[in-house]
Amino acid sequence: MHAPVNPWVAFAYLVAGVCFILALRGLSSPATSRRGNRLGMIGMGIAVLTTIFTHLPIVGGLSERSDLYGETWSYDVVTIAEILIAIAIGAVIGLTTAKRIAMTAMPQLVAAFHSLVGLAAVLVGIAAYLNPQAFGIAMMVIPMIGQPFAVINPVSKVEMGLGVAIGAITFSGSVIAFLKLNGSMSGKPILLPGRHVINLATLAAILLLVAQFAHTQDSWPFWAVVVLSFAIGFLLIIPIGGADMPVVVSMLNSYSGWAAAAMGFTLGNTAMIITGALVGSSGAILSYIMCRAMNRSFISVIAGGFGATDSGGGGAAAIDRPWKRGSAEDAAFLMQQAEQVIIVPGYGMAVAQAQHALREMGDKLKEHGVRVKYAIHPVAGRMPGHMNVLLAEANVPYDDVFELEDINSEFAQTDVAFVIGANDVTNPAAKTDKTSPIYGMPVLDVEKAKTVLFIKRSMGGVGYAGVDNEVFYRDNTMMLLADAKKMVEEIVKAMD
Repeated sequence: MHAPVNPWVAFAYLVAGVCFILALRGLSSPATSRRGNRLGMIGMGIAVLTTIFTHLPIVGGLSERSDLYGETWSYDVVTIAEILIAIAIGAVIGLTTAKRIAMTAMPQLVAAFHSLVGLAAVLVGIAAYLNPQAFGIAMMVIPMIGQPFAVINPVSKVEMGLGVAIGAITFSGSVIAFLKLNGSMSGKPILLPGRHVINLATLAAILLLVAQFAHTQDSWPFWAVVVLSFAIGFLLIIPIGGADMPVVVSMLNSYSGWAAAAMGFTLGNTAMIITGALVGSSGAILSYIMCRAMNRSFISVIAGGFGATDSGGGGAAAIDRPWKRGSAEDAAFLMQQAEQVIIVPGYGMAVAQAQHALREMGDKLKEHGVRVKYAIHPVAGRMPGHMNVLLAEANVPYDDVFELEDINSEFAQTDVAFVIGANDVTNPAAKTDKTSPIYGMPVLDVEKAKTVLFIKRSMGGVGYAGVDNEVFYRDNTMMLLADAKKMVEEIVKAMD
């Protein structure tokens, strides 16, 4: 039993929804991202406080003299204390994680949070199935020996089934994404025989079981949906390789939104419906945009590795080929003499935490009259916008940062392309080698610059997609083998 709903609740949820919309608008640009983040926090705070206030548990009921005094009730202090304790525990975990997590581990953190959203949707769905009266979705209660049987509204059963299915897929898929991003599992596609038939058959079975559950309310279709949905989440993400992982993160973000929206209908919570729909639709749009940027089929990626092939396309680094090695002094001299330098950051920069030293290097070059620009590939790093976040953290001017389509044509007129830890997104094999797992993905044309300075830890490693980079062995390339941060710091010293 819940306390009567106050008339301002709908308005509070509306304000929260407007904050979420403005937050998404703010996050679309690095210049307004901080404001967007604050608005999102404000909106979520309003939604959470409103939900807690309107769903405080109460005890009591109609008094014996209800004709005179009406309904009497009081708040359940014990349950309220349990809710507050749970919120406090979650807040402590969240704050501790946010403070300790490194920027390099942000993609793993995002994947982990997606898994928690999916698991929450599953648990809420199970709770609603086991106790529909408490969620207000029971049409009637049939007295039976032992345990009364509650007949659930048919629409609620569909919402519940779909919410549980999407949530379970989000959870298990996010777990696999986390393991791949964290290096606990190989980033290469794991291709199961007959995977397409298995995936399609499993998805079809889930839909049929949801329909069966909505029709009969038997327990076995519900639990079968839960089990199969957990399984299909694993099967969908395992065949997807590292090169497509940023799209997977965005896609799982969309799934978590739809799971929240479905549970919002089950709970009758307007804020969850609005928030889930916004997250789901924006994540789907971002995934589609990223697929276009990578020349990938959106359907292929979300279906689970349709674009993956069994061939590796030269997975080992060809370190026996001739290449040129340079020093920090060489790099400093070449860049100081240049008219324009384009810096291409990648995951290696994130690992070394070299963004601050890189900005200092850019400032030094500007003092020598050199034009400095930063080229960002849509999938550089391990999640959408990874490089933008790191550069913004280092206070790199937004006007110096350009996306692939806006700057790619400038490499041919650039004196120096300075690549710091970016491998796959600069690999010409994407344009020439049809057996390569990254074939067809638009890449930054760094090889067209007069000189390419490429920072890499060693010549023996390969990119996340597992392929060697032809740029290493070009005549106009000078390899700078060292930790990215140390090398950039040495270059800055050489410029003094």
